[in-house]
Amino acid sequence: MGGIHFGSHGTEPVSLRRTAERPAPPFSAVSPAWKLALMLVLVFTTALLPVRFIAWHAGLGLLLLSVVFMGRIPLRPLLLRLSLVLPFLACICLASALGPQGGPDWRTLALRGALCTGTVTVFAAITPLGTLPLLLRRLHVPPLLVTTLALMHRYLFVLMDESQRMRRARESRTLRGGRSRTWLLSADVLGRLFVRASERAERIYLAMCARAWK
Repeated sequence: MGGIHFGSHGTEPVSLRRTAERPAPPFSAVSPAWKLALMLVLVFTTALLPVRFIAWHAGLGLLLLSVVFMGRIPLRPLLLRLSLVLPFLACICLASALGPQGGPDWRTLALRGALCTGTVTVFAAITPLGTLPLLLRRLHVPPLLVTTLALMHRYLFVLMDESQRMRRARESRTLRGGRSRTWLLSADVLGRLFVRASERAERIYLAMCARAWK
């Protein structure tokens, strides 16, 4: 080739220039350890303080909104994560409201639960998951638990990939629609999904063991 390549003559490829010009994600300069410590302090303080400390609870709510705004966190994934947890919180509040008196008021549980859940969700949104295993090891969390959490997160993407592949294959072979047929096809895909995902996870595990993973 005579030493001549595209992007030579002192110029960088366009993709590299765009990567270099891309700004760093907000809060990326903050250490994950400090984020985790602040999150734990906020959660435990909110859980222990009485509800009459309105300034604390209002300040925490404004802090979470500020982090979401300054961190440019997409609202749709954030609300989706919250929607997965809030039904459990609603059941706890309902059990407290219908149960015998003497326990915490359901309004207290709703306020504390919403703020604590929002704090954990925002922390997860601004902290890359890849940094958490090393941080947990530094905190002397049992290595088996750390490895289990890391592999569970990895296999979650395997499950999603397999689900999308099966759904596309099923839709390309289905000519007729209908609500009942859609439910039947979804149930069939769900049943086959776990079988295929477990087989693929087994192949990934064997490949990792072949590369001296322990």
